[in-house]
Amino acid sequence: MQDIKPILVHAEECMEAAVLFLDEALAHIRAGKANVRILDGVKVEYYGSHVPVSNVATITTPDAKTISIQPFERALIPIIEKAILNSEVGITPMNNGETIRLGIPPLTEDRRRQLAKQSKAECEDAKISVRNARRDAIEHLKKLIKEGLPEDIEKDAEVSVQKIHDKFIKRIDEMFAAKEKEIMTV
Repeated sequence: MQDIKPILVHAEECMEAAVLFLDEALAHIRAGKANVRILDGVKVEYYGSHVPVSNVATITTPDAKTISIQPFERALIPIIEKAILNSEVGITPMNNGETIRLGIPPLTEDRRRQLAKQSKAECEDAKISVRNARRDAIEHLKKLIKEGLPEDIEKDAEVSVQKIHDKFIKRIDEMFAAKEKEIMTV
């Protein structure tokens, strides 16, 4: 049984990584409400290196439709504005000389459907990763049979891998349902 444990642990770690990646991907999909995580992918030039905006400014959401960015240095305001304009955020920043504000526009029905479709595609990619981890684990178990592992232990291990797979697929479905509800709520 000791030979099987590392395979199950590795499969579960791969599936967990897929779910974490999905969580990150879904966080970047704008749902009509202010969310500071939509700025996670925006990088600014700061003393010769590219760093996330959150490293050079305080980012808050004073209300449901606004993101406020307070740079640690005033000289960063035009740099942050340019980085936001060049990013895929799709929101034009406004500044008052001290802070940058991003007004989150309301989503149209077509845009909501498009974002829901994008979320579903991200979830399908995560499911594929989970299935691949299951397949790899089962292939590895089959190789162990050739090395002398009893078949009944291998079959029990396959059942364990399937249970782990089902648990992660259910988590992905729950994440999609929550994101779809968030997107479609006006």
